[in-house]
Amino acid sequence: MKQRINLLISFSVIALIVLMTVQCYLVKTAYEYKVAQFHTQIKNEIGKITNNYSDIDSELVAKKEALYKSLSENYIKGKNTKKDIKIGVLKNEYQSAVTRQIQRKFEKDLPYFKIDFAIVLNKFILYQNAKKNDTIFSEKPFIENKLYGNLNSLNQAFLVRSYVGITNGTFQNQNYKLLTEDSMYVSVIDWEMIILRRMTFILILSLLSILTLITLFVIALKALIKQKKVSDVKTDFINNITHELKTPLATLGISTKILEQKNIRDNDENFTSIVNTISRQNNRLQNLIDQVMANSLAENEIELQKEKIETEDFLLSIVNDFKITFPKINLKTDFQTQKTILVLDRFHLTTAFLNVLENAVKYGSSTITVKTKIVENQFSITFEDDGIGIAKNKQSFLFDKFYRVEQGNLHNTKGLGLGLYYVDQIVKAHQGSINVISDLGKGSQFTILLKV
Repeated sequence: MKQRINLLISFSVIALIVLMTVQCYLVKTAYEYKVAQFHTQIKNEIGKITNNYSDIDSELVAKKEALYKSLSENYIKGKNTKKDIKIGVLKNEYQSAVTRQIQRKFEKDLPYFKIDFAIVLNKFILYQNAKKNDTIFSEKPFIENKLYGNLNSLNQAFLVRSYVGITNGTFQNQNYKLLTEDSMYVSVIDWEMIILRRMTFILILSLLSILTLITLFVIALKALIKQKKVSDVKTDFINNITHELKTPLATLGISTKILEQKNIRDNDENFTSIVNTISRQNNRLQNLIDQVMANSLAENEIELQKEKIETEDFLLSIVNDFKITFPKINLKTDFQTQKTILVLDRFHLTTAFLNVLENAVKYGSSTITVKTKIVENQFSITFEDDGIGIAKNKQSFLFDKFYRVEQGNLHNTKGLGLGLYYVDQIVKAHQGSINVISDLGKGSQFTILLKV
């Protein structure tokens, strides 16, 4: 049974992990889709604003083309090196002016986004009729090759568009063609928060789903552990009741066989002794059965026969009877009340108080003190013993049905684990309460509070 439950728990944990992994993967996929959707939106919006620079400032476009033409022709003459052309293109005089123009365009047409951008030069290739094409400059996009813009890095930026420009010209009766390629990269400030806001519903739904899965798993696990505990308690109870029943049944069997002997039947003293033994064992069996039957009831099902009782005298009668049964126990009283009249069920409370006292004896007490006092308009009865005490982690189970305090996996005392459960049910039926204060090795203190 234990192995099957552990296996079931293991499979449940694995299933929960798999489901949470799938959920996280779906969220990640949704996030990536939202990011791609956002990038597409920005590209489309910027595409509506500008495809090249002519719709920003035609004069600047003319200056740029004149610069490119001058650099190309000087290169053909041999006056410029490839490095000179790269420096001349990247350090142009209208760089800051174009940056401001594009920035204003973004602020006007895309007011909901704060955009930083960079336009970087990728290629600068010169074609001549009589010669092969001369690649003056061709590199991957680097921020160091920035033509315009205010970005300091391309790490958090994404590509919006690449623009290829072709310029035709004639120099020294030779036709040439200039091909340039530049790319625009943009970075939207706080784009992560924008994506997260757009995913709010998905994130909330996902979080609720994960919490629901975890909650259901915890509930199922608790139910499983509780079921296992109940199963263990039932098994323990069956073992205990079997042990308790074996002794009187064995005694009854032996006594019956002895009565079959003629010499015993003819001896009145021996015969009476054997009959008394049978009677006692029969009463013990009946008490065991009655204890199980009585404790199957909840406190709201117990029928009390209440009457007015002088509580101190009632307790003294119980104490005196207990002293006769257990003469070696030092049973003391410390009553701080006098002639307190309460409406109680004499029979059930007698059994309940005796259960507390017998429980103290079972667990090593040699001295027990019964105390009474009034606490906040309630009659307090305290049973204080010097027994082995109860560990803190076991005290919450003391009043559970069939529970018995154990040392390791061994029960060192006889009983069905019904005594304190019965006490708890009877006290609750009187609208009272019971609590325990104990430290391992320092004895225990059970306090019952009853309405005055």
